[in-house]
Amino acid sequence: MVFSRTVLQLSFAALAYAKPYPKAILQWGPCNTTEVPSQVPVQCSTLEVPLDYTEPGSGETHILDLVRVPAPVQPSKGSIVLNFGGPGGTARDVVGALSMELQALSGREYDLLAFDPRGTSGSRLSFNCYQNELDALSFFLSQVPANQSEGQLGRLWAQGTINADTCLRTQNKTGSLISSAFTARDIMQIVDALEEDGMLRYWGFSYGTTLGATIAGMFPDKIERMVLDGVQNPHEYYREQADIEEWTDADAEFSAIFTGCVAARDKCALAKGNNKTAAELEKEVWDLIEAVKIRPLVVEGAMMDYAAVKGLFINALYNSGTWAGLAEMVNAILTGQYESSSDTSPFDPALIHWSILRAQALSGIHCSDNMVRTERFEDFVPAVERMYESSKIIGDALVSLYATCAQWKIEPKERYMGDFNVNTKHPVLFIGNTFDGLTPLVSARNVSSTFEGSVVLEVDGYGHASLVAPSACTLRKTSTYWLDGTLPDNLFCESDAPLYSGVTWKEVIDKYYGTNSTAPTKRTVPLSPKLGYPIGPHW
Repeated sequence: MVFSRTVLQLSFAALAYAKPYPKAILQWGPCNTTEVPSQVPVQCSTLEVPLDYTEPGSGETHILDLVRVPAPVQPSKGSIVLNFGGPGGTARDVVGALSMELQALSGREYDLLAFDPRGTSGSRLSFNCYQNELDALSFFLSQVPANQSEGQLGRLWAQGTINADTCLRTQNKTGSLISSAFTARDIMQIVDALEEDGMLRYWGFSYGTTLGATIAGMFPDKIERMVLDGVQNPHEYYREQADIEEWTDADAEFSAIFTGCVAARDKCALAKGNNKTAAELEKEVWDLIEAVKIRPLVVEGAMMDYAAVKGLFINALYNSGTWAGLAEMVNAILTGQYESSSDTSPFDPALIHWSILRAQALSGIHCSDNMVRTERFEDFVPAVERMYESSKIIGDALVSLYATCAQWKIEPKERYMGDFNVNTKHPVLFIGNTFDGLTPLVSARNVSSTFEGSVVLEVDGYGHASLVAPSACTLRKTSTYWLDGTLPDNLFCESDAPLYSGVTWKEVIDKYYGTNSTAPTKRTVPLSPKLGYPIGPHW
């Protein structure tokens, strides 16, 4: 593998002070409820920013659509800018739904601010290589795990060639303008337009932690508060052929589905009414995953093949609160107690459309940011073998993405080239769950080691980022950090939601703040798969 040598080296100092447009003032008003669904009051605004920060004199602009959830306690202390991950994930459509947790965890004295970054489906600069619906669907259906069948790895490499060539042909200009570095600059434009104190308060989840680390590397003196939650290793994201470290704890969390099930036997359908051990339950699931490679099942009108069954469990790694429902579904499949019909389809066309767009945005942003290019399939295989070794449950899941990135042909106008040895104005708080199958605790500690003065708060929970592990301890320590900047001394928090207990954030928040507080009502949308990667057609 070789590093691209066509990267345009830019002067950060010159760009940071380029001001080609008059200072913007945000005007807040009602939101388009189709684009910004919310159970709580929200306000919307727009901001005009440079389209291309490397050409400040061009006059071309890009419009950011912003949404704000006002703090329950007014006047607020300022705004917290949020990013929920991806890359390719949107934010305006979920920030209202997550406001109960986010406001409680930030002390309820900050406005929550979100926008859909460049390249995402909600942005006015979306990245959409396959504009023909049939071609887009074909691309989406090709995103399957590499171990699905013999020869699948070679097919994914060939599809990666097609993806890279197609995107170069249809999205060459757009693709050069959607890097994380440009999004970082957009965020600093927002900070200036807010007319608060000129300092950034930022909370990033999953890929949002890589974006946050990039912002900190580019603008260390502008960081007033920063929480990086469910930490991706940005060194790998930018400089390795694949994000190998991400799956460090995936198999351990997968096994916890079964050990937790046996420990709470009466609340878990897989173990209820039998004496099976966790190891026996896990083996049954692996046997099922292998069996449907050869003979898929039909469950309620859907084909349950290798990708679909494995995808059930990969999705479950996002949120341990879904495990009881997962156990019921899998138990029905294992016992044959499900309805089999070819007359109905469980697929939601709107969800499929969203997933297709998000998968393309993921390729556009991640592949542009990543520096590694590989010309020959034979040189790509060793990286795939490392992925397989990193995790049995998820190691083959994102090979399709990396096959595309390895052959990517669009170079960004700006890519962050720093080393993440950062001394921010105020120390960063990193958060990692003990068992996070998507972004392991080791990544939080590795990245924190290069951020001067930062600490890592470990939450003893299962799932992706702290929002899936209800904890009064986390609530107390994060809100203290947001309100007065104090980093926690004790860097460990117990979860208040044991596996299969059904305990929710609302219960924890009501107990902490009181049920008569100004908290919004409980949200009704799930956390996943909005936080993190879109995986594939079934997932």
